[in-house]
Amino acid sequence: MPRLYLDADLAEGRAIELDRAQSNYLLNVMRLKDGAGVLVFNGRDGEWRAEIAQAGRKACTLTPCELMRAQDPLPDLVYCFAPLKHARLDYMVQKAAEMGAGALQPVMTRFTQSGRINLDRARANVIEACEQCGVIAVPEIREPVTLDRLVSGWQETEPGRRLIFCDEGEESQNPLEALEGLERGPLAVLIGPEGGFAEDERELLRRQDYVAPVPLGPRVLRADTAAVAALAIVQALLGDWR
Repeated sequence: MPRLYLDADLAEGRAIELDRAQSNYLLNVMRLKDGAGVLVFNGRDGEWRAEIAQAGRKACTLTPCELMRAQDPLPDLVYCFAPLKHARLDYMVQKAAEMGAGALQPVMTRFTQSGRINLDRARANVIEACEQCGVIAVPEIREPVTLDRLVSGWQETEPGRRLIFCDEGEESQNPLEALEGLERGPLAVLIGPEGGFAEDERELLRRQDYVAPVPLGPRVLRADTAAVAALAIVQALLGDWR
């Protein structure tokens, strides 16, 4: 059954008129007919089975008729990242949503490749990942901040949350050793840009008592690969995979 994100309140019997793109997807791409079922979610009201009512070749409505899953809370994991360019950023954002990030925080560093991030495009990629992977708690996309601002305001905005700093400068190559000593609790993961962190940025992070530096193995990883590797390790040892 197709899954579709709707930016509307979901309740039994409440018909929702779809926009042209969503109508075209269901009617002409998926070739669904009157009465066909679609799973819908909005990140607030759970997942519903809805039925299509066609209104011409290019328009239709969906009416929720059965609650399939109650709303999940957002995962308590913040993913902080230096924005990349174009397709690789799209990939990284999608994978973060799939891997269980509850919030995505762009961070501008000295060597960040892209000076801006299209938040609407990032949200569209998050929604696409949620549609494809059965996720119903849609991660939050936050406004970009500089690394200095992230660090200086951390204890006010994220009290009690440990920041796992993926540091290619660690002497050890084994991330498990660094993570096994941490207590379970609210976590965030920070991935730097392709050029890595500047030395003064590394020193700034390592001075903070809420920061835990962690290596990511013996090979140099691209930032989008590092994101998947780091989130997988953190989720397996300290997150909701256990």
